Amino acid sequence: MPINKIPMKFNVNRFSLIFLFLIFTSFITSAQEIIKDSVVSTPVAKKQSTTGKLKIDGVIATVGDYIILDSDIDKSFLEISAQGGSVKDITRCQMLGKLLEDKLYAHQAVQDSIVVTDAEVKGMMEDRLQYMVEQIGSMEKVIQYYKKDSEEEFRSYFSDILKEGKLTSEMQKKIVDAVEITPEEVRNYFKTIPKSDLPFFGVELEVAQIVVTPKVSADDKQKVIDRLNGFKKEIEEGSSFSTKAVLYSQDPGSRANGGFYKMNRKTPFVKEFKDVAFSLAEGEISAPFETDFGFHIIYVEKIKGKDVELRHILLTPTVTEAALTEAKDKITLIKKRIEDKEITFAEAARTLSDEKETRANGGALINPKTQDTRFELTKMDPAFYSQVSNLKTNQISAPILDQGEEGKKKFKLITVTNRIDEHAADYAKDYIKIKDLALKSKQITAIGKWFDEKIKETYIKIIGEYRDCDFTNNWLKK
Repeated sequence: MPINKIPMKFNVNRFSLIFLFLIFTSFITSAQEIIKDSVVSTPVAKKQSTTGKLKIDGVIATVGDYIILDSDIDKSFLEISAQGGSVKDITRCQMLGKLLEDKLYAHQAVQDSIVVTDAEVKGMMEDRLQYMVEQIGSMEKVIQYYKKDSEEEFRSYFSDILKEGKLTSEMQKKIVDAVEITPEEVRNYFKTIPKSDLPFFGVELEVAQIVVTPKVSADDKQKVIDRLNGFKKEIEEGSSFSTKAVLYSQDPGSRANGGFYKMNRKTPFVKEFKDVAFSLAEGEISAPFETDFGFHIIYVEKIKGKDVELRHILLTPTVTEAALTEAKDKITLIKKRIEDKEITFAEAARTLSDEKETRANGGALINPKTQDTRFELTKMDPAFYSQVSNLKTNQISAPILDQGEEGKKKFKLITVTNRIDEHAADYAKDYIKIKDLALKSKQITAIGKWFDEKIKETYIKIIGEYRDCDFTNNWLKK
């Protein structure tokens, strides 16, 4: 359940600005305050104004109940630079515009009764702090940068930042998720693109795979079940579920956050996990249960409407060398049968593969980024690229031992079922990609309209020389 990071790019076009939350966040919304040692001592309390006069840091803008300090602009510049971005072409006025957007999102989230719980903030806190300490060197240096007197004071301060950032992202998501698009709108969007401006797509591959998972013995499964039952007993007697998740869980997506997840019926978790999660009462801990990822126990912290806030621990049974050898022999035999024309790759995937997600489609993989069957060669995950880039169409790879982030091992065969050469966008061939572009265009329009409406009805005040800024949004309500 990892989150892919998207490379950062800053464009001052009005409507691309409002999508910056998809590609980087400001100081307020940042989850990774990476400040190098050389930056720690950088003064931000006093600075040169645009008129050349020395001024003292203070409030420069108010949006609803939120304020922006002059130093917040400096911190935003430092944040972008620390993450490898260029600030050369970004003015203080443009950066203030981005901070104003963040504050308006957070302010309106409160008005719309969007709730960010203490449990969510706590779940984010440890992960962020661990990352910051790794980058800077120590908690003392983190506290020094933020000019706080103690770790307790810093944690309280940083908790407010995380909560505000979460409100901002939830408000952004609410606006975007409400936007839908029809096939007719997609067609009309495509017709508006001049032929010379059509997007150009690189080489794409359609890929299928067959998976054989080593069998785990009943004894090894029972060892994991017994261990989880031991955790459950200790937790019911007073031990911390969160601490045990950090120490022992094999789920990389939640381990650092003490196993925390917030989910509802539509959240994309496997069925077995959701069935157990929604069968528990608040404060209840499940018995150990199995999914494709391994064995879990779940603790429900809070039920709020349709949302469940929970923690879980995942343990994966040990796979023996004998089981690995048996799985490799099995998949090697499958490969030989396909090459001997006894069975097609698709038939073998449907009848012999252990991966139920791809079995019904003859092993065909779905690109998680596009929900299409195509994978653009230059945008592939490096590990996946190394496995398929040299395969010719219909050629079958040698058996590949694959180990997921959760530690589970499996063997797989991969084949390229179709290769699409680089080409300009074609409505019939590239409908899904064009639909995505059209939807984003409509989302941008919706966000622009949202800003126009909310700025009019929200108390906004900009002070001093920043009133001379040429903002992309009508913050000054002229």
